[in-house]
Amino acid sequence: MMSKKILFLLVGLLMVTTTFSQVVGPHDLSFNHLASRWDEAMPLGNGLLGVLVWGKQGNLRMSLDRADLWDERQALDLGKFNFHTVEEKVKTNQYADVQQLGDVPYETLPFPTKLPAAALEVDVRSWGKVVSNTLDITTAINTVRFTNGVVFTTYVHATQPFGRFLITHLPDSIAAGVVPALRMQPYASNSDVPVADNSQAGQGLASLGYQQGHVVTTDSSSLYHQPISDGHFYEVLVKWKHLDAHTVAGYWTISNNMAAASNIPLADTASDRNAHVVWWKKFWAQSSISLPDSMLEKQYYLEQYKLGCVARAGAPAITLQAIWTADNGSLPPWKGDFHNDLNTQLSYWPAYTGNHLPEAATFTDWLWKIKPNNEKYTRQYFGVKGFNVPGVVTLSGVPMGGWIQYSLSPTMGAWCAQYFYWQWRYSMDSAFLQNKAYPYIQGVAQYLESITRVEQGVRKLPLSSSPEYRDNDVKAWFTEWTNFDLSLARYLFTIAGSVCESMGKTTESQHWQKVLASLPALAQTVNGLSVAVGVDQTTSHRHMSPYMAIYPLGLLDVNKEEDKVTINKTLQHLSNLGTREWCGYSFSWMACLYARAYKADSAVKQLQIFATHFCAPNSFHLNGDQQGGEYSNFTYRPFTLEGNFAFAQGVQELLLQSRQGYLQVFPAIPSHWRDVSFTHLRGEGAFLVSARKTAGVVRSVAVIAQKGGKLRLQLPFVQWRVKQITGNRVQDEGNGMYSLYLHKGETVIFENEAAIN
Repeated sequence: MMSKKILFLLVGLLMVTTTFSQVVGPHDLSFNHLASRWDEAMPLGNGLLGVLVWGKQGNLRMSLDRADLWDERQALDLGKFNFHTVEEKVKTNQYADVQQLGDVPYETLPFPTKLPAAALEVDVRSWGKVVSNTLDITTAINTVRFTNGVVFTTYVHATQPFGRFLITHLPDSIAAGVVPALRMQPYASNSDVPVADNSQAGQGLASLGYQQGHVVTTDSSSLYHQPISDGHFYEVLVKWKHLDAHTVAGYWTISNNMAAASNIPLADTASDRNAHVVWWKKFWAQSSISLPDSMLEKQYYLEQYKLGCVARAGAPAITLQAIWTADNGSLPPWKGDFHNDLNTQLSYWPAYTGNHLPEAATFTDWLWKIKPNNEKYTRQYFGVKGFNVPGVVTLSGVPMGGWIQYSLSPTMGAWCAQYFYWQWRYSMDSAFLQNKAYPYIQGVAQYLESITRVEQGVRKLPLSSSPEYRDNDVKAWFTEWTNFDLSLARYLFTIAGSVCESMGKTTESQHWQKVLASLPALAQTVNGLSVAVGVDQTTSHRHMSPYMAIYPLGLLDVNKEEDKVTINKTLQHLSNLGTREWCGYSFSWMACLYARAYKADSAVKQLQIFATHFCAPNSFHLNGDQQGGEYSNFTYRPFTLEGNFAFAQGVQELLLQSRQGYLQVFPAIPSHWRDVSFTHLRGEGAFLVSARKTAGVVRSVAVIAQKGGKLRLQLPFVQWRVKQITGNRVQDEGNGMYSLYLHKGETVIFENEAAIN
């Protein structure tokens, strides 16, 4: 009776999957084979746990991962040098000493690093060929069907720390022999040679020096216990049951430094099932888009799906690979760490406009959690109060070193502070402003004010850099501001004044405005924004760091004539330099830059190149050009996530932009896009915006005020009429800009009169 009940519940889940898949079905991943590589696998996850489903040596392999599995042994010793030491060594041309202390440990020692967990395999050689392999992104469930009728289904529970799998329609001849096998990672392998898979794999896992773990197996379970560093360990538990002669059901879970939970019900209960499906249904209900370019639309939804997989309350922030650590016997590319010189930041771009603030909060939650270690680092390395954030850090926020111009950059904290400002501005959560955004931004501003020096009325930074201009050479350091550091400083002191003003702290706000006024102007040449004063970008380069003022900081606005000239010169110069030294994320970022300049066709072209040339069949961003180097000299394939998420924001920037105090609808839509719409994209001020364009005409724009406040909106049509508000409250500010005060929960709809008549 119990077996029949379990089977009924599992089959019910499959029926629910079929129902919801009709919503976003065209965006699902679907193949007629299992991937032959881990980085082309079907990805599933819940922020803490992840799985990649693929095929290896006749087995269906599930690569299991947990976000907080880390070896945090320190390689960098900040007791041997500090920021002032580096300044002295740079100016006396003795930088090799610094490189030995700051860079070599990261490059030579295997730790600290993110760790892979284990794998689960099922022998499928007798099941025939794969008929279909589908990932339904509406419910995050992967289903594989074989020619002999066997169906394999798996998912990672959206809100609970386990994954489930179900094997049905097993023939009598093989059913009894179907036993899931738990595979350990090769921590004690004799080989220390990275797998030659062109993925920028690190040293072999054996370089970590662990004792090989052990697996204890019974008739219905396997438990893998793996000792790691400093007396820590993790465990992977798999349980299964033959429900009847043709069905096997099971689950897996991973624990960190504690015994694996063995009390998880084997039955896929109705409450479990509903919680999983409801979470994903709610996630997809937050916003939607419709594009005439089906390829871009599908890629967009796959990026949003990945965001739902890797960001969850209580889980760590998004690392380079998040919950999908490389399963190739080696350390993950760049140790799978937290790179705050681009990667973590770009990964959260789409969460705000995409109306996924709980997912966005995983970044600020993690940054807040590691703040004490950041404060300690700042006192030790920079010798001042307040705090900065290392550019490359461990799970607990300890600096890792490596190319210290960026990994120990003086301004990464300013970039991280932007996300506290965004979390407040997009939510208008007054409690968050008071308890998190204000103290965090003030702490970083206090630090940056202290580390800079005022000479002849102008504030200077002792050493500056621009990721990753000149890589790790001593010439990568500048004794004058780079535009990267200067843009971040100008932005930081601007938002510091803004949050103080919003809290009624007038004196503090005036102080930060005074500090802001002491900063020099952004560096420019005849080619627009430059790397630094008198230093132009002269070759193609992957990092858009000199152009932060355009996006994501938005310090320059193309609607201001002086800024427009600068922006257009800058983008033309970048176009002239070409893309030969770009990575995939460069194209995603460039799409945002073009969108901010209203260059719609150019923005869309960047997005198309990214999707067709820099992604695996499963949509993973592989950094290099996978079409033989048509657009880039980088042809390798290390998987990292930031390019994927920056792509999603590039799409959203075409549809809705939050600018300097106003929202703009359809700012960068190609003229040939005749039918395009979006629902409930989020703008600053906690406004949810929807808009519709059909047959080449924008029909309507609707705005919902979640918190209430003044809305300033630039409309994409001239003649309009208003619905759903009382009174004549709309003020015409000219040039298509309108403003009005909306009460909490109130909706205003602007209809294009020309389209109606």
